Amino acid sequence: MATRRIISQEKTLLEKDDRIGSSPSASEKSNITPAVPASVIMKLLAFTFAMIVIPISSYFLTVDRLFKGNSTYAGATAAIMANVVLIGYIIVAMAEDQSDQENEKKGGGGKAEGKKDL
Repeated sequence: MATRRIISQEKTLLEKDDRIGSSPSASEKSNITPAVPASVIMKLLAFTFAMIVIPISSYFLTVDRLFKGNSTYAGATAAIMANVVLIGYIIVAMAEDQSDQENEKKGGGGKAEGKKDL
């Protein structure tokens, strides 16, 4: 025969502890720092703006003034300028990553800004 549960000793849903898995309890403050530092977001926005403005402006500036209406050469110039912006972003990202690695090697304890390791 099946045994019965003693309901009076069990906690109801409201009586159970706030802590479910790794979520903080009501008395603890949660970590609301952004996952990505603001400087990284600003660099991304600046390079996004440059990726839009520089190729388009280089096309329209060179199509009539430099190449005298030859849109093929002006388009090639715009493509080259887009690649220059992209390479610039890669160089900046690599330099930032190297500086983060150097800070960790020096014993800085991680990044000065950014997400806290849990």
